Amino acid sequence: MTLPLNPQRVSVDSISKIKELSGENIKACMQCGTCTVACPMAEEMDFFPRKVMHFSQFGMLSRMEDINSYWKCASCHSCSVRCPRGIDIAKVMESLRLLVLRTNKNYIEPSQIPKEKLKEYPGIMMVAGFRKLTS
Repeated sequence: MTLPLNPQRVSVDSISKIKELSGENIKACMQCGTCTVACPMAEEMDFFPRKVMHFSQFGMLSRMEDINSYWKCASCHSCSVRCPRGIDIAKVMESLRLLVLRTNKNYIEPSQIPKEKLKEYPGIMMVAGFRKLTS
């Protein structure tokens, strides 16, 4: 999935867009790694939260185009609670998801889910998944 910003101008554009969407100052991150240690989903991610924050700080969204990290984020806020700089990292992950979803590309395609599987899944899971992963 392509993030909607020009890779030639990412440093300024993407940093300000992430700040606008998340309300967080990603430049305050000191790369301590506490977010990664606190994250229950880190082992499932292509890039650990610390690395996602690093690329976000420098506007390197093109390096994060095809990763699953911000999609795998459970939004549990464990990283945010433990961050020594008080950055709400879960909000930063959400802003990265929003940047993709605003291009009208779904992370999952509901019509591709087999009907027999739909019957097995709890309704609340389906609603939460669609809200998070579809535009």
